[in-house]
Amino acid sequence: MGTLPYKKVLLKLSGESLQDESINKTISPAIVSSISKQVRKIKDLGVQIAIVIGGGNIFRGLKASASGMDRSTADYMGMLATVINSLALQDAMEHEGIETRVLSAIHVKSVAEPFIKRRAIRHLEKGRVVIFAGGTGNPYFTTDTAAVLRAAEISAQIIFKATRVDGVYDSDPEKNKDARRFDKISYMDLIQKKLGVMDITAVSLCMDNNLPICVFDSTVEGNILKAVTGSDIGTIVS
Repeated sequence: MGTLPYKKVLLKLSGESLQDESINKTISPAIVSSISKQVRKIKDLGVQIAIVIGGGNIFRGLKASASGMDRSTADYMGMLATVINSLALQDAMEHEGIETRVLSAIHVKSVAEPFIKRRAIRHLEKGRVVIFAGGTGNPYFTTDTAAVLRAAEISAQIIFKATRVDGVYDSDPEKNKDARRFDKISYMDLIQKKLGVMDITAVSLCMDNNLPICVFDSTVEGNILKAVTGSDIGTIVS
């Protein structure tokens, strides 16, 4: 393989990406194993990789808030869900022989280290995979925003946003068979067209820090590895 395009990346996974609805598994061992195997190959190439996982497969704060639950309480419950997912992925990675650390924005010291920027960077320098849990540690912010924040803090070169579709479309491709996919799109177009790939706060933070986003389909086996190693898949937002 030639020169790799990135030396330090952040992978954003949704909680739903760990789920297998066909067998009623909130966290599918087969899926977390597949993700871990791909991350192992990325790490073995010398790429520093950090991960942020959502919690939507277990609990979605916005949905609970819309049903009448206090928004702050719902969001904190969602943060705890991300800790559960992070521990599941850590366990799968360690079964692959990957040294992994979970750093949480909310204090759960029995199972995860507290997030400290310098500690996270040092773990990456030592060749460990770092999983950021607990979102930003504050309600009213999504895990997409947490991913951008952490990527900026560790000076990642790009965010890889794993989704169920193969990029950014001008409308929902699951509802509109004539939806058109973009190879590249600007931050401002993403915001103005309200395409919903990431929330406005997250996209604005990327724009302010000149941090590109690659949106790609992670449900296809091997796509995480392909995206990080520079294959022409997905949509680049820059």
